[in-house]
Amino acid sequence: MITFPKPDVEQFLRTFSIADFAVSPDEKHLVFSTNLSGKYNLWGMDLPNSFPYPLTSIDQSCQGLIYDKKSRFIIAGFDQDGNENTQFYGVPLNGGTMKEIVNHENTRNFMPKLSNDSKKLYYTTSRGNPSFLNSYCLDLESGQERLVLEGKDAATYLFGFSPDEETLLYYKHFANTYTLLYAKKGNEDILLTPPTEKQHTVNDGVFVSDSMIYLLTDYDSDFTYLASYNLETNKFCKVKELENESFTAITYSKENQLLYITSQKGVEDQLYEINLQNENWRNIPVPCSVINKLEVAASGTLYLFGMSATKPHNIYKNTGDEWVSLTKYTVPGVDSNELVEPDIITYPSFDGREIESLFFRAKKENDNGEVIFWPHGGPQAAERKFFRASFQFFLNNGYSIFAPNFRGSTGYGLEFMKMVEGDWGNGPRLDNVAGLDWLIDQGHAQKGNILLMGGSFGGYMALLLHGRHADYFKAVVDIFGPSNLFSFINSVPEDWKPVMDQWVGNPEKDKEKLIEFSPITYLESMIKPMLVIQGANDPRVVKEESDQIVQALKDKGRDVDYMLLENEGHGFSKKENEIAVYQKILSFLKRFTAVTEKV
Repeated sequence: MITFPKPDVEQFLRTFSIADFAVSPDEKHLVFSTNLSGKYNLWGMDLPNSFPYPLTSIDQSCQGLIYDKKSRFIIAGFDQDGNENTQFYGVPLNGGTMKEIVNHENTRNFMPKLSNDSKKLYYTTSRGNPSFLNSYCLDLESGQERLVLEGKDAATYLFGFSPDEETLLYYKHFANTYTLLYAKKGNEDILLTPPTEKQHTVNDGVFVSDSMIYLLTDYDSDFTYLASYNLETNKFCKVKELENESFTAITYSKENQLLYITSQKGVEDQLYEINLQNENWRNIPVPCSVINKLEVAASGTLYLFGMSATKPHNIYKNTGDEWVSLTKYTVPGVDSNELVEPDIITYPSFDGREIESLFFRAKKENDNGEVIFWPHGGPQAAERKFFRASFQFFLNNGYSIFAPNFRGSTGYGLEFMKMVEGDWGNGPRLDNVAGLDWLIDQGHAQKGNILLMGGSFGGYMALLLHGRHADYFKAVVDIFGPSNLFSFINSVPEDWKPVMDQWVGNPEKDKEKLIEFSPITYLESMIKPMLVIQGANDPRVVKEESDQIVQALKDKGRDVDYMLLENEGHGFSKKENEIAVYQKILSFLKRFTAVTEKV
């Protein structure tokens, strides 16, 4: 009998991903953005066949993907190597060359929407109004465009329009925890939640007729629920709420008069269907733990893009009785039994608040006794049952991973989410310290022997924990984390700047607090070996954030390694870069671990 060696650890990083998908109105085609070639491009399928073929070869990720209403072409947005200056292109389905539709240098463009006759493209842009944004309607035949919405007071995004296209739906983003939805008919702007001084959010909305809108909001509530607004009577009405669940996305099936609601409860998602004719409500089982996107075809057929902790991104079609996987992404050459499901645990924080966490424990045969402590990014996001190839890569190498959803995380109510605002460096930090103490008290780790790693806000938290609690750790990895809150506030994209006072703090009014919360304040205490990773084109956490902390530590003679990726932004869109990054991290951790064992 032939015996085979264990999978090469790099195989875990060879897992392909999907960033977005769309289904043609006639359901004869499906297009998705994937790194099947090692770099992101658009690929198509001629349904019901599921063999993909390339539609683009520009090696760029896609932001915004919609079909022409007659299934003739696609509108797709692409940036350049992660700079997030998305421009829109027309992509033919049957061969031909991409055509520029909206292309203005150094502008950010968002949320393309095609009119019902596909002759007009609506979109939101930073052009001419970089702080608050404007929205335009572009005539695709004449090339002429007109301003339909001018942003004021807050970043303003065109969200959709009524079936007769007479009423626009738009929202204002004052903060991640303060977003308001409006309907604009003629010169009248109608706020779709009752007036109140208490901040709340509206995170999705859809027209089901020219006068009736369904929306998801946490107005006068801690968790997001389904509500309706009648433009004829100007009446707001709460329709459906579930205890300790936040509704996150809503989709309408005109054919069947059904609403589909995605709901987040802690680390997992649920899918619900509500019948608008009889108000019946039911849960629909789904083939994944996290739902990235749901599409409802004109026929009423459901298409879903999702993943789980041990299942990579895949696209599924609902046949009525079951979900059929249209893509077959797995970890190449690795049996599913080699993958690790996380345990869901809770621990008490410094003030008695319960913090939910995911604890990935390396399998016994791989376990090297090491624990990676992973504060997530966002910060108003959450660690959930995502598929992370990097996690499975480290787990297979013997490293367990502990990922807490500290205060500020989504999925635990508006109040919990707001707790990070203006308090980046205190409450969330102490939640993480309590998680470290829990690991130690439970016998999973020893103080001074924990590995610390995070990206974005998680990178910031890794730097801050290193500076203020270095005695817990033996090595630290920072992946594009802000190091100086003053320079971070000044360097974010222009449409982010209006929210920074509430989100992070005001450089003048909150000067002392921002000094206290900035990792660079604690250089003297950053004594553990460190690896810093940064994308040169990152518009969110710019290169200078990593440059300054690396240079400052090197000036002090500290052990710090710096990996700069010239063709990446806020993440890793190219497979060779992703593999290089995590092989570098693994080499760094193994080098240090080996030194520790000799000592």
